[in-house]
Amino acid sequence: MQKIVITGAAGLVGQNVIARLKTQPGLKIVGIDKHPSNTALLRRLHPEIEVIEADLAVEGPWMDAFEGADTVLLNQAQIGGLIEQEFTDNNVIATEKIVAAMRRHGTPYFVHISSSVVNSKADDFYTRSKSTQERFIDTVTDIPHVVLRPTLMFGWFDRKHLGWLRRFMDRVPVFPIPGDGKFIRQPLYVGDFASIIISSLNSKQTGTYDISGLEQTYYGDVIRLIHDTVKPKARIVHIPYQLFWWLLFIYGKVSAKPPFTTSQLEALVIPETFAVIDWPAIFNVQATPLKDAIAESYLDPRYSKIVLDF
Repeated sequence: MQKIVITGAAGLVGQNVIARLKTQPGLKIVGIDKHPSNTALLRRLHPEIEVIEADLAVEGPWMDAFEGADTVLLNQAQIGGLIEQEFTDNNVIATEKIVAAMRRHGTPYFVHISSSVVNSKADDFYTRSKSTQERFIDTVTDIPHVVLRPTLMFGWFDRKHLGWLRRFMDRVPVFPIPGDGKFIRQPLYVGDFASIIISSLNSKQTGTYDISGLEQTYYGDVIRLIHDTVKPKARIVHIPYQLFWWLLFIYGKVSAKPPFTTSQLEALVIPETFAVIDWPAIFNVQATPLKDAIAESYLDPRYSKIVLDF
């Protein structure tokens, strides 16, 4: 019996990895997450795994879960929000506590989920904290590991990015796109990324890899592809960038946890691309074409029953 501990287990990546991992025989999965509602959904969807609700930035009994672990998926992340300390706690301090737990219990291998933003020109809470996090991971030379840097991801259980925008299309009569929408994106299907993670866990891959979506496209074209796929009532309209920015700013003042912030908008319009490697060959996985991945993400009838409530 092999044991794997997954942090951030109830989020986008964790949920998708667990759904695929649990089909492997002889594997004990322990998922740790701090969000009560997401953790409750994780328990409901995967009753056969052990689920721990805990704040990983605070030492506690959760550290004992690493005893006997053969592998760890270090995956928790603060992606959005308005408070810098939340990014520091979840992306930096929690990572330091997790590594301490791995060292205490002699974990022999882990997969670290970093982000393409460590190579970005953006300067925001997320970019700074993920860069600090990866620099710390680079000092962990006593535990073999692989570092994966994904670009913008989408798929089941995506509540922050394209998934939220897809749901937004069902709630409004018009869907705004800032400016001309010609902001280069390299969206990565989380199903493919989950396959890369599982391949790494099985092969004990080491090194650092930039995992970018293989199809480079414009943000506006991605939105139109989603729109054409799900066929919502909302009509797509282009509005000036500054107007879009102020709308987000005002929304951020009335919402405690806005799903899309002005800093994310500012990062969206930076004209940059990320390295593309032959990850299908390196990790022996098959890439899903963007159009097919959008359909798999948003047309599956189970989507409305589970994911829309996430």
